[in-house]
Amino acid sequence: MEQSNSISKGKKLIVIGFVAIAILFIIYARYQDSELLTPSAIEAIQRIAYLFYVALIASFGAIALGMYRYHKGKIERNEKDLSTIIALITWNKKSRKIFVATFVGYGIFFALVSGTLVYQPEVTFSIHYGAEIPSGFIAPCCGELGYMPKVIIYLTEHIGLQIIPINLVLQIIVSYLVGLNTSIAVSAYTFSKQGSGMSGIGAVVGAFIACPTCAGTFFSLFIGTASGIALSLALAQLQTLLIAVSIPILLATPYIMAKKLRNPDGSCKI
Repeated sequence: MEQSNSISKGKKLIVIGFVAIAILFIIYARYQDSELLTPSAIEAIQRIAYLFYVALIASFGAIALGMYRYHKGKIERNEKDLSTIIALITWNKKSRKIFVATFVGYGIFFALVSGTLVYQPEVTFSIHYGAEIPSGFIAPCCGELGYMPKVIIYLTEHIGLQIIPINLVLQIIVSYLVGLNTSIAVSAYTFSKQGSGMSGIGAVVGAFIACPTCAGTFFSLFIGTASGIALSLALAQLQTLLIAVSIPILLATPYIMAKKLRNPDGSCKI
């Protein structure tokens, strides 16, 4: 009974977290009409921007706690469904280390290709932007849904951070899924080689979500600069489709691999 409550509470926390993030984006978008802004309104939006990130962090915390409770509940109930097999495979110390290493490594890579982590050796921030080094601020206005408020941080004269809410959410979701897939694939390698290949496809597509032009740059090495630019523009138009393709792949792959690891009686091979 206690395990069932843990699983149920975990699901609720996950749903609440994602719903809260969606509501945050929608509410904040209402304050992005530049024509209605006055100096006093900007000050108010600045305060709202700080609250936005406090609430966003709290939402991520709820999701993380929900995932932990759900995962632990599945382990304790030890049923024979695919979700339990996934939980069993990823609960050991080796899998957790692989997950953390992949989550952090892929997160850094995603930050680079999405422009979250900025490196501009040809630009001196203090000269070109008049920035103090180190320093940071929140830009509260104005932009499209999910792209404001931005957090700008100058770490050195050439390295900085540009945190965009939608990129941050995508980075955490895709990095988590890639980490989960990798930890399962390593454990399942001797049972299924096809699962790891599908995970790789999802990871590559996920990398292009936040920066379609990076895909064009990559392909331009093989098909020529002009064609690469054209391809990058096409990918930019298909950004939503890339998201729609990569995340379902990364969600489905653990269950595909889990099937390979389930005995005829439903128990886990590992």
